[in-house]
Amino acid sequence: MRLEGSCHCRAVRFALESAHPYPFNLCYCSICRKTAGGGGFAINLSGSNDTLEVTGRDALRVYQAQVQYPGEDEPHESPAQRHFCGTCGSPLWLWDPRWPELVHPLASAIDTPLPTPPERTHLLLDSKAAWVEVRANAGDRLHDGFPEESIAEWHERLELVSGSDDEGS
Repeated sequence: MRLEGSCHCRAVRFALESAHPYPFNLCYCSICRKTAGGGGFAINLSGSNDTLEVTGRDALRVYQAQVQYPGEDEPHESPAQRHFCGTCGSPLWLWDPRWPELVHPLASAIDTPLPTPPERTHLLLDSKAAWVEVRANAGDRLHDGFPEESIAEWHERLELVSGSDDEGS
């Protein structure tokens, strides 16, 4: 599915192909909460990085968060690059060199109508703010940390993958 998105002021516009367009997860980590706002969480999609087309690159800025995972002594810079508009501040997408073939646009930046997910994955609930009330539907999956199931596996399990991406399944 072709996804088109933009920032609020439309200084940055982008498009990409996504085999996994359902806005399936709600991330409650402090990074998503503080950089993407909303209900205390961010909703991420998945797309093909080699199809990403961007206009307005001069307005783009990148933030790399400081992270410290359980068992680590010191915080360190995350390799994940959170792209946002330097003019209006809208969060747009995340790209991580550990998975260079993927780009993860935020559902809030997508202008294309998105399909409604049959269930959602709530993740990093152990990081949610105390004021955030989790509103999970029947069938939703809740995780204190990261789920073992990837975005692609979620789409495959629910048979929401387009025919060209079903190879080998």
